[in-house]
Amino acid sequence: MRLCAFQPDIAPNLGAMIRLSACFGVALDIIEPCGFPLSIKTLRRSAMDYADIADLVRHDSWEVFQAQRGAGRLVLMTTKADASIWDFRFRPDDLIMVGRESAGVPEDVDRACDARVRIPMSGTARSLNVAMCAGMALSEALRQTR
Repeated sequence: MRLCAFQPDIAPNLGAMIRLSACFGVALDIIEPCGFPLSIKTLRRSAMDYADIADLVRHDSWEVFQAQRGAGRLVLMTTKADASIWDFRFRPDDLIMVGRESAGVPEDVDRACDARVRIPMSGTARSLNVAMCAGMALSEALRQTR
């Protein structure tokens, strides 16, 4: 199981995902470019010292990530998915990807994913914070595959 952040826009959200991946013992792939200078200094406030113990893999671009990602399904968390996180069957080798806070992922990235999953929300709510979404998805995936 791995977590992946596609071109994150907001440093504190990526910091929260770094902390999440460190605490759950799951690698975090970061697909650049980011919407901020990616450095430990930038992430220090939200990632704290967890960046030192997290398994982080930086990729210069989507194309580099695709060439290096290996086996396993690429599961995109998106509000546009038909499949609910509660009905989806995760696998131990899945790579759970969240998109940019401002725009999600482009169509070519969406098409390259093996599955698309959403977290059901009530009323007129549009979306959850991307780090919160990552935490919920990773928690459910680990619960299913433990």
